[in-house]
Amino acid sequence: MDYILNLIIFFPLLGAILAIAIKENLKTYAVVISSIEFGLTLLLWYNFDTTALDGFQFITAFPLIRAFGVSYLVGIDGISLFLVLLSAFISLIGFIYLNEKYETKKLIISLLCLESIMIGVFCALDVILFYVFWELSLIPMLYIIGAWGSGSRIYAAVKFFLYTFLGSMLMLVGILFLVYYYADVSGVWTFSLLEWYSLSAIPKDLQLWLFLAFFAGFAIKVPMFPFHTWLPYAHGQAPTIGSIILAAVLLKMGTYGFVRFSLPLFPDASVALLTPIAILCLIMIIYGAFVAFAQEDIKQVIAYSSISHMGVIMIGVFALNLEGISGSVFFMLSHGIISGALFMLVGMLYERRHTKMIVEFGGIAKVMPNYAAIFGIMAMASAGLPLTMGFVGEFLSLLGFFQVSHIIAAIAGISIIVGAAYMLHLYRRTFFGQVIKEENRELRDLNKRELCALLPLVAIVIWLGIYPKPILEPINKSVGNMIAIMQSRIVAQEALDFFGLMPLGEALEELQSLEPQEENLNETDTKEEGR
Repeated sequence: MDYILNLIIFFPLLGAILAIAIKENLKTYAVVISSIEFGLTLLLWYNFDTTALDGFQFITAFPLIRAFGVSYLVGIDGISLFLVLLSAFISLIGFIYLNEKYETKKLIISLLCLESIMIGVFCALDVILFYVFWELSLIPMLYIIGAWGSGSRIYAAVKFFLYTFLGSMLMLVGILFLVYYYADVSGVWTFSLLEWYSLSAIPKDLQLWLFLAFFAGFAIKVPMFPFHTWLPYAHGQAPTIGSIILAAVLLKMGTYGFVRFSLPLFPDASVALLTPIAILCLIMIIYGAFVAFAQEDIKQVIAYSSISHMGVIMIGVFALNLEGISGSVFFMLSHGIISGALFMLVGMLYERRHTKMIVEFGGIAKVMPNYAAIFGIMAMASAGLPLTMGFVGEFLSLLGFFQVSHIIAAIAGISIIVGAAYMLHLYRRTFFGQVIKEENRELRDLNKRELCALLPLVAIVIWLGIYPKPILEPINKSVGNMIAIMQSRIVAQEALDFFGLMPLGEALEELQSLEPQEENLNETDTKEEGR
């Protein structure tokens, strides 16, 4: 088990290399490779010690460039564990969904490489290694959108690449400055995130600049307002499998970056910028929901709803407490499952009618009852219906921020109402009423391949909506460790007040004042024992 994490990271890449020599049955081959990969991640979860107090497990480390402190350093905690599971599971479901139209060697190889890269992002604990995986993720997705997309796919692919690449360049500046700062303070060159966590507190003014440098890379990937404009184009023109991977996993790389890097490394800046970021999140939530309501394209409804839901995730992250951050991590998983399923459902409908416009449908619940039932479950989960996976993360995220600001949390809670409105509006127009279009009378219901892809998603949405403890318990412990790191590195009084902490000097004085009392208590105990 010492090297299972390394096997999980590079096994899909090995599968992609071997796929070059495969000439037929490529989809079967991809399903087998992704099934083995998903089995390995389940084995990783089984051997993950949920009772351990240590932050990271399954750590592997060896130097790559000793002179500059660059190393191969990977490991997971309760936060990254389930994002690794999500990446492997969604990749498997995506391969099961693939039909003959997309069964090409180049697409299979691109998807397997992308799976390996995504898992590497969530496991890397060396910042340069993280950055390499982060940048490499752009290449397969650029190719998938540009080669297999529709309409203005080249424009969508280039816009996606330029936005995210520009943000990554600014993040790289912050990374390089931080490693210089660490070397100046400690005399040691290292890109180890674990070593950076132990760095003495960074001055608040410097934290603000570094926070903004990392913010550029993470906010564009989320995407936060006003950096969101690449997302509707990417979703609109990408093939279905591209939209599934993009919504389910790639967007979560941005929110994961905030949790893993921005909060623990720059706690004072996180507190200082909490209100401006919360306002941006509110704009994401409300703007995304209302624009989704106005769309006539089913895929664009789901794309803009993703912007709204990512705003709720970010609200939870910047609650800076256990409930909010744990809820946001859980919401990353639930949004990945639900949005992936919805994009898959839209793709299945597009394959039958070659249109995604709402006005082209109506009454198809009579023709496709199984499809309508699964779409309804996912639509309600997206709207945050209790007893579905979507409710748990959304509720905890808003509950966490309610402790920070009642007003902002209440406004953000409107997203549940508006979300229900646009999803019910979409569902009513698409599935209810009379079948007006003659083409819709001949639509076939879900086949076995499509049911095999969708039913596991339905089962997970309901199971974790009723009983989320197996996921929340490891997440809570890892988030608690991260909050402890944040609190140990605070320098500004504003942040101390936010967390209800006292300055280090006062804490030491209080401890010293308690020592004589403890000595007297020991003397009293000794006398009592003598008597």
